[in-house]
Amino acid sequence: MLRYLWLALAVWGAVHPMYYFMRFLSQNGWDLGVMIDAWYVNDSTRGLTWDLTIAAVALTLWIIAEVAARRNWVALLAIPATFCIGVSCGLPLYLYFRSRPA
Repeated sequence: MLRYLWLALAVWGAVHPMYYFMRFLSQNGWDLGVMIDAWYVNDSTRGLTWDLTIAAVALTLWIIAEVAARRNWVALLAIPATFCIGVSCGLPLYLYFRSRPA
C-alpha cells in the first residue's frame, strides 16, 4: 500500500510543478534561460533554488550508493526525474523503486 503512495506522490510531484513550469514558459517565450534567471530574482528564490539543488545532489548520491549495493538498476531513473522535473518527483519515485518486493 505504501508503495503506491510513493508512486502517487511521484506523479503529483511531476504534474503539479510541471503545470507551473509550462505556464511560465508559455508566457515567456519557451526560453529556459529566462526561467533559470527567475530562480535567482531575489534572496528568497535564490535560497530555495540552492536548497533544492543541495537536496537533489544528496538524493543522487544516496541513489547511486544504494543502487551499487542493491543492484536495483531501474532505480537510476529517479536521477533524471530529479534533475529534469524536481526532487518532488525524484524522491518519491526512488522510494517507489526501492520498496518493490524482493
